Amino acid sequence: MNPIPPNARLLGLAGLLPQLAALLAVLKGGPAAWTALGLAYGYAALIFSFLGGIWWGIGLSLPQMPRWIFIAAVTPSLIALALWFPWMMGWSWPGPELVTLGLLLAASPLVDRAIGFAPAGWMRLRWQLSLGLGGLSVLIGLIG
Repeated sequence: MNPIPPNARLLGLAGLLPQLAALLAVLKGGPAAWTALGLAYGYAALIFSFLGGIWWGIGLSLPQMPRWIFIAAVTPSLIALALWFPWMMGWSWPGPELVTLGLLLAASPLVDRAIGFAPAGWMRLRWQLSLGLGGLSVLIGLIG
């Protein structure tokens, strides 16, 4: 298998920029901080749900996938929705929920490993991106 193309790696790393911008806005404080918290949660939830879509596609396209792949594929969007529920109800949000989402993002490459999806260079990039986005999300949740 071919290694990950440099432009895919660069664009993947560029995907950390929205969360980094949200972190900077939260650190700066002021009226934009609350919006940045919402943006950070929304972006993390979007990417987590996107990963579920990838797992669904892998499950459909590759033979001999474990039967649980489709459960794993729908779980991220359901978790993201459930973690959004406190905000919808007007309760305290998004600190603990963003921390939880960040931890789940950081651990998400374990699903790739469990299904055996590891093209050359993929797992290294997956860990970099997942730990990056997950770590930024946890940090924002803790300080926000």
